[in-house]
Amino acid sequence: MKQAKPKMTTEKTLSKNMAAYDKRRRFKQKVFFTLFRGAAAINGMALLVIVYFMVANGWRAISWEFISQPPMESMTKGGILPCIVGTICLSFGAILAALPIGIASAIYLNEYARPGKVVRLIRLGISNLAGVPSVVFGLFGLAFFVVILDMGVSIAAGALTLGAMSLPVIIGATEEALKSVPDTYREASLGLGATKWQTIWRVVLPSALPGILTGAILGVSRAAGETAPIMFTGAVFFTPKLPTSIFNEVMALPYHIYVLATAGTEIEKTRHLQYGTAIVLIALVLGMNLLAIFWRARLRKRLK
Repeated sequence: MKQAKPKMTTEKTLSKNMAAYDKRRRFKQKVFFTLFRGAAAINGMALLVIVYFMVANGWRAISWEFISQPPMESMTKGGILPCIVGTICLSFGAILAALPIGIASAIYLNEYARPGKVVRLIRLGISNLAGVPSVVFGLFGLAFFVVILDMGVSIAAGALTLGAMSLPVIIGATEEALKSVPDTYREASLGLGATKWQTIWRVVLPSALPGILTGAILGVSRAAGETAPIMFTGAVFFTPKLPTSIFNEVMALPYHIYVLATAGTEIEKTRHLQYGTAIVLIALVLGMNLLAIFWRARLRKRLK
């Protein structure tokens, strides 16, 4: 019995230590979960406050005439139809230009390129490109697309500039989507006699398509809301005509908000128009995102 006491004491000590450790772990878990919930709640509240502020100040401007007519009387009356059409043209033009290049670049980096200094430099360049201010892309577009390629201020120049700005996001999202495809898929396809390109085209890309669409959604959102790049390349102060060619200049919602808020002749009188235009821009971006999300959900169901 005397020999059993130290053993029983050790077991009790271990039990107490485990209980104390478990209590500390649960306390830390509660603290961190509370912080995470608080951060999510703050983000959600900030979004609700911003949306409420814009709706409260801009709901008077929303009408069918506001959406279907061009600006009139020094942009103090009328609507924003040319701005809506111009924003849609620039956004989809940017995605059409950036998505194929972004997907091809990600395929090369993930499927073909051998690890080494060159690949590390390319990835470093892509990461740095994602952090470049949008106004720098605007100056690049002005110098290269507008002046050197002689496109002028046009949809084509603006869309290509926005596409260049969206490339890092699309490449990063596509590469992560390709990495998430299990290697067993590739091995099974190659084992059945398919070539590497057939494996990528018929097996890897369809499996990674939902993730690729996520990159496209982020690219559309960023392209649609940018002002600085299109100021130099695609958007103009005022033009009531709708575009008939990719080489036409257009109005755009972000630039129109900037003009009404800073350079208009009657800034205070157009305050409700500024907020109304912002509401339409958010609704437009949300609508494009919802279409892409719906398509992504359907693709995921098919893959399952």
